[in-house]
Amino acid sequence: MKKALFTILLVLFADQLLKVWVKLNFHYGESLTLIDGWFDLQFVENPGMAFGWMIPGNGGKLALSIFRIVVVAGISWYLWKLIKEKANSAYVICISLIVAGALGNIIDSAIYGLVFDRGSVFDPDINDYTAYFGKAQMNGGGYAPFLMGNVVDMFHFDKTIVWNGKQVELFPPVFNIADSAITVGIIIILLFQKKFFDKKEEESKEAERPIDNLETQV
Repeated sequence: MKKALFTILLVLFADQLLKVWVKLNFHYGESLTLIDGWFDLQFVENPGMAFGWMIPGNGGKLALSIFRIVVVAGISWYLWKLIKEKANSAYVICISLIVAGALGNIIDSAIYGLVFDRGSVFDPDINDYTAYFGKAQMNGGGYAPFLMGNVVDMFHFDKTIVWNGKQVELFPPVFNIADSAITVGIIIILLFQKKFFDKKEEESKEAERPIDNLETQV
């Protein structure tokens, strides 16, 4: 329980700290080079899912926010069940990473539109979200209703490669710590699923053996 809670709180703290700092100190679209030609911080806002994927329109945005909450509630219940069953600690931490990442992005959608005075908003004339000018302030001015705020993204791999004679970015999406936590959790589960689930199966068999022995004796 403690490891899961620590993982979730650590990811949430780091995620929100960086997002708020970027939101308050960067102009929309502004970038800061960290590793020249490879990696930078680039402030954009994402009204949709992880890595910039989105559902167009305000209706799509609201539906996505509600869907996120339902999914996180389900995964959180699953995490609680794993903790009670004393599941593999590494597996519990992986699920905790996924929960923390999802919660981090839900916080943006739920309250950023209320506490910041400006942000990207949907323009029905162009059927897309628009950029804004100037730096945002956390003054409660609000730019969107509850659950309609945008997720702050900033990590960008700037490396380009030549593909079919054209320069293309190696990994175009801009993402954040929350997205990274979800991705890392899922990748580790996929890589070590045999170890995670085999142990659970063995524990189930161990629990059944006393019953089998009792039936044999009878």
